[in-house]
Amino acid sequence: MEGRSLVVERYSALGQFDHAAQLARDIVDTRPDAIFSTDIIPALAVKAATTTIPIVAISGDPVALGLVSNIARLGGNITGSAVNAGFEIWGKRFGLLKEVLPMLSNACIILHRRIEWEGPCGSAVRQAAKHASVALKETVFDGKIDEREYQRVFASFEQDRPDAPIVSEFSVHFTNRATIVELAAKHRLPTMYTWRDVVEIGGLMAYSPDFLEVGRSAGHQMGQILNGTNPGDIPYTKSPITSCPSTSRPQNRSILNFRQRCLAAQTFSSNEGHFRNWHKTAV
Repeated sequence: MEGRSLVVERYSALGQFDHAAQLARDIVDTRPDAIFSTDIIPALAVKAATTTIPIVAISGDPVALGLVSNIARLGGNITGSAVNAGFEIWGKRFGLLKEVLPMLSNACIILHRRIEWEGPCGSAVRQAAKHASVALKETVFDGKIDEREYQRVFASFEQDRPDAPIVSEFSVHFTNRATIVELAAKHRLPTMYTWRDVVEIGGLMAYSPDFLEVGRSAGHQMGQILNGTNPGDIPYTKSPITSCPSTSRPQNRSILNFRQRCLAAQTFSSNEGHFRNWHKTAV
């Protein structure tokens, strides 16, 4: 229990991921019992900063992103949960968009340049768009990401208007989800999200990992580590996927039909991590 048998120290780069390496070194200097990362950029940074402190990471395909070399035989000090292993779900996302917008011909993906667009994620998105016969443009972030940047992005859509924006799994998008949903509504753009929680606050639709299961899995892995298990002996898990239509009133028959066909099925785990003695965990 946090505050009684567990001390949790929280760190954030506040959207400035060029500071991730220094932040990782600062975290390692505090000598925590374990480190938990919710995004690939800080996960890679702490991997570079330590080979001994156990790390639990939430990431995309951990092999493709360079987090581990072999998911079947981890070894080392890293385990975690893959929320998009293999990036195969991008084709499904385009398919669901075409359910809602049968005349969909062009889309714009909003994502991070270095980690996503220039990496395996960007390649998978481009291939999925080509297979769906959808022209794809990218809007990429490089530096600090804040509300003003999102306003700039959606304002640019007024000149070169896509049929639909797609918001990537980049964790900063989740932090700014209310801003993104508000801007999508203001500019009347049907938007595909990669987080179920965004739909629950008014976004149109998402094809998303089951993040409740991801959190439970990560908690169980952290519990195993704090009870003495080597992280290299803990399997890297893969999250189940759920499709989630908007709970808001549908605007047309296509969206109504989409909602009828996309009832989300979720699988939950009852595994719980048990913590003993005092531990310090960096998050």
